[in-house]
Amino acid sequence: QLQLVESGGGLVQPGGSLRLSCAASGFTLDYYSIGWFRQAPGKEREGVLCISASGDSLNYADSVKGRFSISRDNAKSTVYLQMNSLKPEDTAIYYCAASGWDYCSTTVAAFGAWGQGTQVTVPS
Repeated sequence: QLQLVESGGGLVQPGGSLRLSCAASGFTLDYYSIGWFRQAPGKEREGVLCISASGDSLNYADSVKGRFSISRDNAKSTVYLQMNSLKPEDTAIYYCAASGWDYCSTTVAAFGAWGQGTQVTVPS
C-alpha cells in the first residue's frame, strides 16, 4: 500500500529553520515526482516545491524562493523540504504528495497519494 508520512514540523521562531521529511513506503520512490504543499487556516492549499523523478525541482510559490529547497534520497525513500528564514506567513500544515509522472506537474490532480501533514508554526 502506497503511503507517505511527513515529519519534522514544529514551532520555530521567525528567521529559524526546519527540515521536513516525507518518508515513502509501499512503492519505489525513484519513479515518482514528489510535491510539497501547504494549507494555512482559512486559505486554499498551495503548492510549495516539487522534485521530479529525475531530480529536477520546480518552485510553485514565489514567496519561498531563495528560502526553501527540496531534495530526495531514493536510497532512504525520503524527500526533504529544507525551510530557512521562516516567516509567520509560512505557518501552515505541510503535506507531501506523490505523482506517477516523471516530471513536476502544475496540476494538483496529478498527485494521487498524500500524507497526513505536519504542522509548522512560526509565531509573529
